[in-house]
Amino acid sequence: MSSETVLYMVIPCYNEQEVLPDSAEKIKNKMVALIQRKKVSPKSKICFVNDGSRDRTWEIIQDLCSRDAIYSGICLAHNEGHQNAVVAGLMTVKAYCDAAISMDADLQDDIDAVDAMVEKYDEGCNIVYGVRDNRESDTFFKRVTAEGFYRFMKAMGAEVIFNHADFRLMDRRALDAFEGYQEVNLFLRGIIPMIGLRHDCVYYKRKERLAGESKYPLKKMFSFAWQGITSLSSEPIKWIVKLGMTISAVSLLVLIWSLYRHFTGQTIAGWTSMIISLWLLGGLVLMAIGIIGEYVGKIYLEVKRRPRYLVQDFIDENQKKGK
Repeated sequence: MSSETVLYMVIPCYNEQEVLPDSAEKIKNKMVALIQRKKVSPKSKICFVNDGSRDRTWEIIQDLCSRDAIYSGICLAHNEGHQNAVVAGLMTVKAYCDAAISMDADLQDDIDAVDAMVEKYDEGCNIVYGVRDNRESDTFFKRVTAEGFYRFMKAMGAEVIFNHADFRLMDRRALDAFEGYQEVNLFLRGIIPMIGLRHDCVYYKRKERLAGESKYPLKKMFSFAWQGITSLSSEPIKWIVKLGMTISAVSLLVLIWSLYRHFTGQTIAGWTSMIISLWLLGGLVLMAIGIIGEYVGKIYLEVKRRPRYLVQDFIDENQKKGK
């Protein structure tokens, strides 16, 4: 990057009043350092996206913007979820920047990795992924489930970056390409790699959350994982077909065995095997209907073409100046 390159840092926020003042100061220090080293333009901004917070998050963002022009703020009209908030921020600032970095407000993603991202951009990369070099800070359960999720996604045929969340740099060309992906069911860490272009990774150690509580408890993590699987791959439906064929083959063998027992005069009560079979097949049928229903529901949401977000307010000096 050069002193002419406008960089925006896009930070989605949902009920982040405890962590926001400290995070804003740390991110500002990083941006000022980049400007002073002539790595980015003085027009570069730190853009906080308020995703329908119920606390004082938007008030804090407004106060930051009024005190220092380096800050920018977007307020969504409704809580749209983390993924939509990231998209809203990126698409809103796209017209004012040459590159944008998305990261979470809790700064668990190492802000010092931004320097390496900028270097990769200077080398010609369109997309730079921030990747955790290990999961030592996670609990055993979270580490096993998270790594298992990435491997499972790979097995499903989805192109994902192992141990990468939503900490990434995208230049104008990548943002323009991403704008063409209009699906409502968003899973960014699976969609962005589909863009291709020239890309690379930087590695960092994930830190502890500064304050507040995680916005991804266990239940929400599983829901997010299921969203990723069903948004990027139709493999679960293929599994249903394979499972049905397997059960049919087993049923044929059982039929042959039953006929043999019948004609040789060997009779059995069969109550236990019948009950087990009914419960097993009933559960599999319900599971199959549920998986297919999940895909039908996603089709229903896609065909309605509802907007993914609505920006209520946008505070930005570059917008006022018509950059």
